[in-house]
Amino acid sequence: MNPTTPDGRYFVVKEQLWRCSNPTLDKDQRQQWVNALMAARRAVKAAKASGDATQLKAARKDVNTAKVALGERGPVWWDDGAPDLNQHKVSRTPYAQWYASLGETGT
Repeated sequence: MNPTTPDGRYFVVKEQLWRCSNPTLDKDQRQQWVNALMAARRAVKAAKASGDATQLKAARKDVNTAKVALGERGPVWWDDGAPDLNQHKVSRTPYAQWYASLGETGT
């Protein structure tokens, strides 16, 4: 399991921060967007396999739309003015000490 920052904003994969979904989304709405995201990812895979550049572009757009709706991309879902550290190395962020304290269990 990938560790989640104490504030719930990010999870860590290979020492890189990835933004979590917006926890204030309604359960049904969240599930709808997760389903759309999974369908879009399958469409990306199919488009790559077929070599259809137009389908690939459309599928990637659908992935982005779902990720923005989930709060994983686009404007941040928190309102305290903290910067977006999505895709930053955790060691170069204010979470570095927290992550180091996890030791081997954090990776």
